[in-house]
Amino acid sequence: MTGRRRKRIDSPAPTRRTWAERPPERAGAATASPGPRGARGVRTRPVALSAAALTVCGALAAACGVMPGTSAPSASTIKVMTWAPENTRATNMPGMPATARAYARWVNAGGGIDGRDLQVVTCNDTNDSSGARDCAQRAVDEGVVAVVGSYSQFGRATLPTLEAAGIPFIGGYGVTPIEFTSPASYPVHGGQPALMAGLGRQLADRCAQVTLIRPDTTAGDALPPQIDAGLAAGRRGPVDDVRAPEDASEYTAEARRSLTRARTEPGTGNCVAAALGERTHTFFDSFRRIRAGHTQVRVGSVIGSVDQSVVDRAGGASGPYEGALISAWYPVATDRRWGTMREVIREHAFEDNRVDPTDAGAQTTWVAYTVLKQVVESLDGGEVSARTVRRALDGGLTVGTGGLTPPLRWRFEDLLAMNDHPRIVNADVTFQTVRDGRLVAARRGFVNVSDMLEHSGRPG
Repeated sequence: MTGRRRKRIDSPAPTRRTWAERPPERAGAATASPGPRGARGVRTRPVALSAAALTVCGALAAACGVMPGTSAPSASTIKVMTWAPENTRATNMPGMPATARAYARWVNAGGGIDGRDLQVVTCNDTNDSSGARDCAQRAVDEGVVAVVGSYSQFGRATLPTLEAAGIPFIGGYGVTPIEFTSPASYPVHGGQPALMAGLGRQLADRCAQVTLIRPDTTAGDALPPQIDAGLAAGRRGPVDDVRAPEDASEYTAEARRSLTRARTEPGTGNCVAAALGERTHTFFDSFRRIRAGHTQVRVGSVIGSVDQSVVDRAGGASGPYEGALISAWYPVATDRRWGTMREVIREHAFEDNRVDPTDAGAQTTWVAYTVLKQVVESLDGGEVSARTVRRALDGGLTVGTGGLTPPLRWRFEDLLAMNDHPRIVNADVTFQTVRDGRLVAARRGFVNVSDMLEHSGRPG
């Protein structure tokens, strides 16, 4: 597949770097409030139930953990799973299952997806391989038609189980390489590889030398070559790689090392980038305390490690993120293309403070469920199963996301020519910066990093 270039879906095909320069699609156009699509797609439901039947149904729902707003499993129910770590000492992503539940309430309030209720089963992967494996096995046992919008650092403990059962994995967070190699995976963005390459390219314009603080984990080992790909595209050398524990309570030693280059190479434009997930803020708190007296350095990170809520907690314009360069998958959270998501959160999240529209996990879950909805609608009232969902995805279905991503399609010719991440179909990122305490666009439109990833020369 080396050397194969993807063709754009639209005709005439725009260049890879400028597709999003066109006027964006109306917010929510691809995810308009669902309702009946005509008599053919709507399944009728009984008008009334006896009091005894209602009591039994309520008891069964409570026992089985069926979320409010959905019915018990039936032929007219689409059952899916979303998993993510919650209440752990390292990275937690509670907004992803919470967003999935809000999405289900929204579509079910409008008649379901093509007349079928959406039932979301959630699972805490506990940030360890055993918990992740348990979630995957539970997905099989529950008979879900897909795992949607999920996060796990232990893809090798989950994807093989889904592959064996034929269950598609739609819109994972992209933190592990197997999400971009497994035939069961259908990513909606370029994952950490695209983010890190984008960050490297963004920093290359400002920094002669970059120090990267990253987790001392298997997933963290992939980050230096990815950011190096972006730096090389900007004619810069490789990063100074600093490993750090992913669950530390302070990072003074790592912060001191990150400033070493700034002391020895003054005036050359030095940058410190951190990608530690939830612990990124902890690192920059340590960094801020010892930064005084050192040569001025610019900081950078990726969305997911830094978002608007993190900037706010750190002091906004007076905090360590002011002027920071951030690489992201999607437009800034204030962009009008997120309007439908913000409305759904406001009306259907029931004041659940885990659901943050600025959170990359919540955003990815929204996009992933947008894919699921269009897949089900494409089946035109037919059987909805893991088999039919995968058949639609493999068969060339094109999914629009209202301009939040390019049109998505997972045919062979749409895949990136990158040996270690061949399942990437969307290598577009956005460049953002913190200005006056707010995350804003640093550059209009999207930047495609596929060339950087394909020609990096180092495995990612």
